[in-house]
Order: sequence, then C-alpha cells, then structure tokens
Amino acid sequence: MDRRAFVLTSASALALSATSYGKILGANDRLQLGIMGMGGRGNEMAPVWAKLNNVEIAYFADPDKDRLTAAGAKFEKATKKPVPKLAKDFRSFLDDKNVDAMFCSAPNHWHAPGAIAALNAGKHVYVEKPCSHNGQEGEWLVTAAEKHKKLVQMGNQRRSFEKIQEAIKLIHEGELGRVYLAQCWYQNSRGATGTGMAKDPPAALDYDLWQGPATRKPFRSNYLHYTWHWFWHWGNGELGNNGIHMIDVCRWGLQAEYPIQVTSTGGRYRFQDDQETPDTNLVTIVYPDRKSIVWEGLSCNRFPEGKTPDVLFHGEKGSLSISGGGYRIYDEKGKEKKKVDGSADITPHVQNFVDAVRGSAKLNSPITEGHKSTLVCHLGNIAYRLGRLVNVDSETGRPVDEEAAKLWGKQYEKGWEPKV
Repeated sequence: MDRRAFVLTSASALALSATSYGKILGANDRLQLGIMGMGGRGNEMAPVWAKLNNVEIAYFADPDKDRLTAAGAKFEKATKKPVPKLAKDFRSFLDDKNVDAMFCSAPNHWHAPGAIAALNAGKHVYVEKPCSHNGQEGEWLVTAAEKHKKLVQMGNQRRSFEKIQEAIKLIHEGELGRVYLAQCWYQNSRGATGTGMAKDPPAALDYDLWQGPATRKPFRSNYLHYTWHWFWHWGNGELGNNGIHMIDVCRWGLQAEYPIQVTSTGGRYRFQDDQETPDTNLVTIVYPDRKSIVWEGLSCNRFPEGKTPDVLFHGEKGSLSISGGGYRIYDEKGKEKKKVDGSADITPHVQNFVDAVRGSAKLNSPITEGHKSTLVCHLGNIAYRLGRLVNVDSETGRPVDEEAAKLWGKQYEKGWEPKV
C-alpha cells in the first residue's frame, strides 16, 4: 500500500458501517484482533488477549522482522496456540474486514495516528498509554471515535482494578470529606541512555515505517528499541510513559476535568548523555475549585521499599492511599483506619474492552477520559520544555499563550498526516 493511502484505507473497509460490523461480531460472538507493535508491551499483552473467551488474535504487525518472528515463537510457546498472521505493516490487517479491533502497542508517536487509521477502517481500538504523542492528536482521536461510532479504550488499567474502583467510590461518597490534593509517585533505576552513533538501521527493521508519521531523523545507535521514550521526537519521557497511570487515578478521584495551571521542574541529573527528557521531575497541576495534583518522577532512583504509595489523596477528614491494586484509609492524624488488599491483574481491563465491543458493558476508560489524563502529561512536558508555568483554558485543556500552543501539536512527515 502506498504510504499516502495511510489515513484512507481501502474502500471495502470503509464501506462497513458500525451496524454491519456489529452483525459480523454478533454472528459467532468471536472478536478478531490485530496487534500493532510486537515489542515489550505487545509481547506481554498477547497472551492476555489470547486467554479471553472467544477472542482470536488474527495478526501480529511490526516493522522489525526479527521482533515479529520472535514474538510469534514466544506466543506459540506460551499459549500453545497457532501463531497469528505476521505482517510488517499494520495497515494490512486494517484491510481485513474480518478483523474487529486493533490493539496499539507501538511507540508513542504511533498511538493516535495508528488508532485514527484503525477507526477510519471501521475497527474498535484499545490503545496503550499515553493515547497520543501531543495534545492535538488526542483531540483528533476523540473526534475520530465519535465520528465513526467506535469504541476506544486507553490502557490505564487501574480503572478496572476492583479495589481501586471501590476506593474511588468511597472518595466520591465523602469518606474523606472534600478532597483537594492528590499526590503520586513513580520510581525506577534506569541506566544511561548513552551517546549515540550515526549508523545504518538494523537490516531487519523498516526504519521508514517505524518512523511513520514522525518527520524523518537519521538513525542513531541509542534510539531503539526502548530508549525512544527519552527523545521528544517519539516519546513523552517518564511523565507520559508511567506518570500517566498515577495522574489518571488522581484525576479520577478528584473528579477533575481540565486544569488551569501546570508547572514542571527538574532535569537530567543522573547521567550526562543524549537523553532529552528529565530523569528527575516534579509536576504540579492546579484545577479549579481548589484542587491540585502533584507528581514526582524518579527514573534513576528508588525510594526506600514500602515507604511510598502510588497515589495519596488528602481531604478534610483524612487521607486514602493506593498501592498496587489495594488501598488504605487514614484519619486526620495519619492513623490507619482500614486496609484493603487487591489484585493488580490487567485482565479485567482488557475483558472490559471486549465486553463493551460485544455490547454487554460500558468502557471503564473511554477515550474522552483517557485524553483528559494524557493532556495533563503533555502540559507538564510543555511547562518543562519552556521552563515556566503554563496557563490553561479550563474549558478545553489547551495552553492559552502562543509559545506554549506551538507545542500542543507538531509537524508530520508528508503523506503520513493523521486525518479524521
């Protein structure tokens, strides 16, 4: 397929209305899935999809032939099921009218463009976090889902953890009184990104397809595979990589929509190398009605074990902490009142998407919610890159000044622009 046909997939796929797709799925209740991106996350999640009742993985797609074949072999060994069809280009399964949905686990710069292409082809989409590489893409993705009347769920799986749902319900019912602050953390002990060298891409990799909608950059030795996260051209740093999970829970508990101010401080403190995103980062998000979220991200340091929860809510009557899949409640003086353990299994979130596609459930994380949490990460990165506070329109979530607004979107490689 010519790359200029990226956003307008085959007429046969586009001709299928939401109703006809529902009939195809309803005929035998079997959901056929194509997976875009067979790196770490795609490999990890493929067996999760495969164990669901009446779900068939029809395709694996990845521009790296070595990763693609390795993923197939690993899947066969882990599940004892036949290897799905292997494709270099995910657009090949968008043209297959028997495929009902796509799971997008490609790099961040592909999340929204890939999802939009799938929606244009009449597919439902489960897209990994963050749901977009920039704020403009997130808005386009919401519009595309509404236009095509298809379901899009983001991979912020805590929305489907039973005990976290229970904790958030308690907060909303007034367990802590008026809740006004949510703190959250992420820690890791990552090594150096290093200093890259100009070289040819690996022979098995279609680097042009891997870049896709991103404007072209010559290949360097420290871009792939995971380290693309730390370059603004393709990634969103630790804030978009993992901070999104905790910030989403904070926003959910606070019942916060769009912020009014965002600040971000920190830098690349641990190593001196090519990494562009901070390894030490403190982001503060201020909402109307006297509510705030504070996120602290440490890529190269860990807190003492067991000392810091993932999320901590503060209210007039006490606090509630969330760690893993469980929670604890404390009184105003910090004394523990209640402890509840819970599972952190991702399967219920994936099952929720499948059930929603079948019409028997509502999405726990519809793209309208996923976008609102993701844009906070984009605003934090904009504030970091500008080195100052960013004021935000509380009706739209967009930055209000011209300099910040320039980072709300980006340029695309000619012929690869997402179109709704």
